[in-house]
Amino acid sequence: MEPYKGQGGIQMLLSAEQEAQLIVSNARSLRSKRLKQAQEEAEREAAQYRSQMEEEYQKSISETTGSSGSNVRKLEEETDASIRNIKRSASKVSSEVVDMMLKYIYFKC
Repeated sequence: MEPYKGQGGIQMLLSAEQEAQLIVSNARSLRSKRLKQAQEEAEREAAQYRSQMEEEYQKSISETTGSSGSNVRKLEEETDASIRNIKRSASKVSSEVVDMMLKYIYFKC
């Protein structure tokens, strides 16, 4: 009876080993699937984040460009107004300046 007991024990061990290999194989397979899912989710999230950042960047660019154009116009208008004021002031005092220069030249010579 002893030899059969040994044979049965070996068979049980072989069966348990096969069952353990099956469990490990299934666990590896599930882990592999989960890793692929995690990678796909990460790629989707990264693409979504990239898209959101690009959208915000484009919005920022359009806002900056739009206000830049209006700033340029405003600066041009202010510059033109300053030039007109300077010309107006210069025309008011130009005769006085010419008289002063002539007096200076006549008295120096």
